[in-house]
Amino acid sequence: MIKIRRITPGDSRLEISNIYEQSWKSAYKGIVPQEYLDSIPQGRWASKVNNPLWTTLVCELDGKLIGTSSVSRSRFEEYYGEGEIISIYFLPEYMHKGYGKQLLATAVNELSEYDDIFLWVLEDNTNARRFYEAQGFTATEDYLENDIGGKTLREVRYRLSRNRSNVDKY
Repeated sequence: MIKIRRITPGDSRLEISNIYEQSWKSAYKGIVPQEYLDSIPQGRWASKVNNPLWTTLVCELDGKLIGTSSVSRSRFEEYYGEGEIISIYFLPEYMHKGYGKQLLATAVNELSEYDDIFLWVLEDNTNARRFYEAQGFTATEDYLENDIGGKTLREVRYRLSRNRSNVDKY
């Protein structure tokens, strides 16, 4: 049975970080340089989970943590007043099974005080882009460029505006 909840002090930060690590190695294969993916150390994201400005969720299936998402108010001044989905990741063997829709809906609900919610997606990550578009997010003209493993990658900002046509969806 699937359960989505906020993290607790008893949740292993290394286990949550492992979800990020394995997801990156799978979802970003062919996008992020392989050498960089291979060099991601165990526990790379463990300290990020404890950010007091974020709400971190976990997706649990039969007692096993299989996915995670972090949300907060925008980390970017230019999007002040909007909610941000910072991350949503799953262990590779649990991707494309419908759990992402449930975790995303919970993440959106965690940001209920915001009329507009956004997230960033690697431009070349067509699977993620299709997923977010199917959930009502739309690509904007806003981009970030990041150097990841010596390769410049663009991220596209996706936005969900709450209105009468999609508020009941979440």
